[in-house]
Amino acid sequence: MHDIQQALVPGAAPAPESGQHADQVLRLLRESGPMTRGELGARCGLSRTTLYKVTGRLVDSGLVIATVSDAEPRRPGRPAEKLALNPAAGRLLGIDFGRCHVRLAAITVAGDEISTVGGTHSPAAPWSERIAVARLLAARLAGAVPRLGLLGDVGVSVAVPATVPFAGHDERALADMLGRGLGARVWLGDGPRLAALAETVWGAAKGLTDVLYLELSERVGGGLVTGGVLHRSAHGRSGAFGHILAEPAGAPCSCGGRGCLQTVASTTAVLEAFRVAADLPQLAAALSAGEEAAHAVVRRAAIHAGRVLAGLAKALGPSMVVVGGELVTLGPPLMKPLENEVRANVVTYRSSPQMPVRRAELGDFAAAVGAASLLRSPSDAASTQFARA
Repeated sequence: MHDIQQALVPGAAPAPESGQHADQVLRLLRESGPMTRGELGARCGLSRTTLYKVTGRLVDSGLVIATVSDAEPRRPGRPAEKLALNPAAGRLLGIDFGRCHVRLAAITVAGDEISTVGGTHSPAAPWSERIAVARLLAARLAGAVPRLGLLGDVGVSVAVPATVPFAGHDERALADMLGRGLGARVWLGDGPRLAALAETVWGAAKGLTDVLYLELSERVGGGLVTGGVLHRSAHGRSGAFGHILAEPAGAPCSCGGRGCLQTVASTTAVLEAFRVAADLPQLAAALSAGEEAAHAVVRRAAIHAGRVLAGLAKALGPSMVVVGGELVTLGPPLMKPLENEVRANVVTYRSSPQMPVRRAELGDFAAAVGAASLLRSPSDAASTQFARA
């Protein structure tokens, strides 16, 4: 991740109704630079009518600017406009509200810089305090008094309801309350799913379009990116990988089931199984010291996680599996058996390459980066559940 470098500049966020076609146009402009509509049409394959409608919306939103270069040779008729990303459109802001932390990520519209900053608070802190921390952190990024309302839209990651309490666990009401507190329209998403998007756009799976992500932390979850778009499902609940059966007749789970992956591969489950370590640093020290009991506990969690991933991979066929969360900080004692389990259970057809399993790269800020990426990608923003001022 990059250090804090530049100020947030107020600007418009992408119009979510632009959908996948707008996302396609934005990606082409990021990758190839300024182009005429004719050049864009040849690259993206959209009809002339659709392309003009999409680019018109992007110009109106302020994300794209249309210019005519004086350097171009003069020809009869109206000169062709070139479309380019608007460097003055500002940065896209993502906020991750966790149990004891608030993390912010700001991404330039051009996608060439990520700035991050984070802070902590008490687990019992009320929402007013959490929002105040977010505004102060935004001021640190901007180097000025926070004015989040000028940013238009803000992507927000909240693990609802597991991480942060809210009366009635009403997500729509939560989005409304956050919008009022931040002075912006809020796109609300689930942390592990947003981390999946971030790792695909910026992290371990950058450049790929079909990625399966598993997060092993206090909460076990994940997400699927398919065709470059974050999968939502009919009710916005995809990615609940922690509640896939891992151990029949295993321990009770908070979901009401038994033997879910959550009960064997979460941070709490691993520490409780080892008993000697109170936290992950102590467990890591035991692993480094070669304590077999520590290796056995981590290996058990890794094997169960690998089997669940193998089943998902066989059904979904991603081009890469990415594993993130607190437990991956344990390194090879976790990742090696997990990867071996995936490879042993995923069949490679004909001459297709072995599906890679990678450790996530964005660390603690993955969910915040993913929340900001919602605004960068209109098709992903359209897949989130709530957008409320």
